[in-house]
Amino acid sequence: MTLELGYKASAEQFAPRQLLDFSVEAEHAGFDTVFVSDHFQPWRHTDGHAPSALAWLGALGASTRRIVMGTSVLTPTFRYHPSVVAQVFGTLGSLFPGRLILGVGTGEGLNEVPSTGMAWPEMKERFARLREAISLIRKLWAEDHLTFEGEYYKTQGATIYDKPTGKLPIYVAGAGPQVAKYAGRMADGFICTSGKKWDLYTETLLPNVAEGLGLASKPKPDFDRMIEMKVSFDTDKQRALEDTRIWAALALTPEEKVTVHSPREMEQLADALPIERAASRWIVSSDPDEHIEKIKPYIDMGFRHLVFHAPGNDQARFMKTYGELVLPKLRQRFG
Repeated sequence: MTLELGYKASAEQFAPRQLLDFSVEAEHAGFDTVFVSDHFQPWRHTDGHAPSALAWLGALGASTRRIVMGTSVLTPTFRYHPSVVAQVFGTLGSLFPGRLILGVGTGEGLNEVPSTGMAWPEMKERFARLREAISLIRKLWAEDHLTFEGEYYKTQGATIYDKPTGKLPIYVAGAGPQVAKYAGRMADGFICTSGKKWDLYTETLLPNVAEGLGLASKPKPDFDRMIEMKVSFDTDKQRALEDTRIWAALALTPEEKVTVHSPREMEQLADALPIERAASRWIVSSDPDEHIEKIKPYIDMGFRHLVFHAPGNDQARFMKTYGELVLPKLRQRFG
């Protein structure tokens, strides 16, 4: 597989129109893909944003010509009935054939609880809902007049009239062994994020993806191992470090944030972290060669689709410097 280089559109940080302009510029700067999260609420209340990825992707597709776009990630199990997700991505897939990826995950209470008022379930139920939702979405893309009787979702004679043109891949995001194995067995790609403990990738995630691939009903030579790379690159090293402060919430442990359903509370927790911890999830660098050396271990592990998430407010500056100083060297060195 060739190396694919993507741009993470920070929907929680920028207004929808500004985010669209950045993503169009990413195509011009040489990025191959653009991925956006579908959050109901942002990580921060102050100056936060949370546009609908479903609506925004339509605007991105109409404003670009080449890039492949997708969600990283969308939760098709609580705010949305899976049939709605199937309909929306059927429409997008017919409008922009070959340019859509549906990235899905089990969800976070920060997004699902405020919008539904539900009690946030344990991981066992969230994972079961995700598996059932993916099955239903695929059936709706393949069949007409579908009556589906699942444990969580039902349809009665349902037809998606505007189905995706060609194959629309489904990627599954995960941070644990069960979801990773499921992704290898049932999905078209796996999504995770950088900056976590090394043995999570080498001992848990990638081995379980490989085990799942071995259990798949047929070989998947094009299975995509995608990772969101948290990178803060600037010719000014101190600026690169300070840019990570706005995303300090990423450094909170799952235990610290699992019961947090308010952007205000999440922001308070994040702001209390020292800059060293805020930057701990990021590759912070001002030298292109040093930067690439820090990215290289992820490529060596087998990740061939790197989606770069830059934390700074000046995204145009990032894309210009990254497009000129880093992307060409990555392609030259790794294909």
